[in-house]
Amino acid sequence: MSETRILVVEDEPTIARAVADRLAAEGFAVETAADGPSAVERARAYEPHLVVLDVMLPGFDGLEVCRRVQAERAVPVLMLTARDDETDLLVGLGVGADDYVTKPFSMRELVARIRAVLRRVERPGVEAVGQGPLRAGPVEVDQRARRVRRDGREVHLTPTEFDLLACLVRNRGAVLTRAVLLEQVWDWSDASGTRVVDSHVKALRRKLGQGLIRTVHGVGYSLEVVR
Repeated sequence: MSETRILVVEDEPTIARAVADRLAAEGFAVETAADGPSAVERARAYEPHLVVLDVMLPGFDGLEVCRRVQAERAVPVLMLTARDDETDLLVGLGVGADDYVTKPFSMRELVARIRAVLRRVERPGVEAVGQGPLRAGPVEVDQRARRVRRDGREVHLTPTEFDLLACLVRNRGAVLTRAVLLEQVWDWSDASGTRVVDSHVKALRRKLGQGLIRTVHGVGYSLEVVR
């Protein structure tokens, strides 16, 4: 089996080296980039399985890197931010990031988050065996190919957006709490990331239309079968 490739984008040399060395020790193949333009070029050439991406970068910032990388290829992105600011976090998740870690962070936490994201991307085969595409009104979710169409038109989703939509479609009509979604989609055992769920639902609504996912205030979300 080929090594899992990770691109680390961080302009602080000490942090970049420490992260790269730890990930290499964990068995990952690692390359680094130190600014926005080189990060986009390295992502295109290296084709990483996951990008660890700092928000504050020279050239252009990590949000723009995420936009450009995701426009070319649906690769999972874990963002690093030095600012524990909710607005910055939601903007980062809104451009296609799958998860985030706030600086300062422990290497143990970073590795655990990376492995959780990779598990989500690599696990669909078990759930998809023996199943045809899932349908909810005009939306079709092909779990085997990890593709989504609305009214026959393909919709580009990030890996986490796809997993969230597939979970909602499989449970269409049921109300799923944020805690349940965090457990089933993010593999989080606590409910500390409710804003992460909200941000990804917002992204799905932007891409699929506003009438598909219903907010049940104070509880969670439900997928409506629209026609």
